[in-house]
Amino acid sequence: MKKFFQEIKADVKFKSAGPGQKLMESVGEKAPKEKPSKPALRQPRQGPTDEAQMAAAAALARLEQKQPRARGPTSQESIRSQVRKELQAEATVSGSPETPGTNPVPKPKEEGSTHLAVPGVYFTCPLTGAILRKDQRDACIREAILSHFSTDPVAASIMKIHTFNKDRDRVKLGVDTIARYLDNIHLHPEEEKYRKIKLQNKVFQERINCLDGTHEFFEAIGFQKVLLPIPDQEGPEEFYVLSEAALAQPQSLEQHKEQLLRAEPVRATLARQRRVFRPSPLASQFDLPADFFNLTAEELKREQRLRSEAVERLSVLRTKAMREREEQREMRKYTYTLLRVRFPDGCLLQGTFYARERVAALYAFVREALQIDWLPFELLALGGQKLSEDENLAFNECGLVPSALLTFSWDAAVLADIRAAGTQPDSSVLKPELLSAIKKL
Repeated sequence: MKKFFQEIKADVKFKSAGPGQKLMESVGEKAPKEKPSKPALRQPRQGPTDEAQMAAAAALARLEQKQPRARGPTSQESIRSQVRKELQAEATVSGSPETPGTNPVPKPKEEGSTHLAVPGVYFTCPLTGAILRKDQRDACIREAILSHFSTDPVAASIMKIHTFNKDRDRVKLGVDTIARYLDNIHLHPEEEKYRKIKLQNKVFQERINCLDGTHEFFEAIGFQKVLLPIPDQEGPEEFYVLSEAALAQPQSLEQHKEQLLRAEPVRATLARQRRVFRPSPLASQFDLPADFFNLTAEELKREQRLRSEAVERLSVLRTKAMREREEQREMRKYTYTLLRVRFPDGCLLQGTFYARERVAALYAFVREALQIDWLPFELLALGGQKLSEDENLAFNECGLVPSALLTFSWDAAVLADIRAAGTQPDSSVLKPELLSAIKKL
């Protein structure tokens, strides 16, 4: 080994001594410069042998055993928590609140950017007949009810009780309590105690005083506020006392009670905005305004609940029945739908509906537009699906939201009878006054 290192040192010293000289040359004579030789090509490095690879794999395995491996979530709750975190992170990055696994809502068209199929969603006030926008409904109805007090205070107070108070359970409890007061007066007209109602009574305060319109109702049917002394009490207390004139007309009190029990909240009705269009290849194209997609506070809560349920679905396997139910649930998030019916002559009848309305509402809408409204007919959706008037299905359950094109057809038996008589059915089935106002789509 010592000899080996000595040979290496000598070789290194020899190479570092510089270029050699011939013995016949003088010392001052420089040797000609040699052209630099090309560097030798490096030999490719050989890969590790099989034994080395096996040894390296064994060493890595020992290291992995020493270091604890991070385990993923195993319980159902931890899986759901992890899914929620990932969804929130994706929503933050993308800036979109849409949850994976749900169908995104189509973006509404900007008004003025294109020809809208309908200018918006409008409503009709049942008290004044005024056409209102969606954001004008509550204010207009409130103003109409308050103005009705000058002409019929009993009816106005009943409408105020049922319309201004949103908690239907509390309204029902208060109305039933008022009806019980009136029943006692009707059954025991000679009993003075039934004609007086103590305003500070616990039942009155909890069930009646908390409702808007109840005081106006009592005063309208003949009750008057009176301060009466209380035995064993220093000061008087306030009571509602029925007047002698109202007591003399028990039938009126009974009518007012029935009117109060049968009343419903005053709600603006959806304007159909019926339109008739000429035949057009654009019949199946719908440019909907933003009103068809704007959500109220209740609708936003429902949408949030649906998204939470979508998170739950990501952590479990779903059957076909479960997927079908989810598709139906997606359809229910629409509030309105725009429907068109194509007739045999190609004309189109268009109307706006609630997505939760039944198919029978569409049949009634079409029947009002027919020249002969007593003949049976059929409505077919795309793909030939027949919509039966007798089925209690809503438009969102049939997939007819937020818009759809349907086809009108006479009943098969009616067509057979018409053709058996040697005649052909008229191609134009709509009323002439509708055809006179026909427009281009």
